[in-house]
Amino acid sequence: QVQLVESGGGLVQAGGSLRLSCAVSGSTVSNNYFAWYRQAPEKQREWVAGIRSGGTTNYEDSVKGRFTISRDNAKNTVYLQMNSLKPEDTAVYYCFTNQGFSTWGQGTQVTVST
Repeated sequence: QVQLVESGGGLVQAGGSLRLSCAVSGSTVSNNYFAWYRQAPEKQREWVAGIRSGGTTNYEDSVKGRFTISRDNAKNTVYLQMNSLKPEDTAVYYCFTNQGFSTWGQGTQVTVST
């Protein structure tokens, strides 16, 4: 059974940085696709970034150049480095994978103040 546990969220001022972590169990990060999504209040959950088994990464347009998704195979963890944060980045961030069925983490709150 795949389990995803996010951490690293918090309150940060605009222009600041945070690094989110997604600890993975029941799966190997290097062999599967993982992604980060976010959901702001009263908005739909949206895809933010993804990393494929081969290492290819993709980003939603609004975060390109500011966010970086990566993984540590030894720690079996996926990261989202977020720089130059903006108030509109405020949301609950979720780690996601689909290996036959969708699996979500519990989410971690990111709040960016002006």
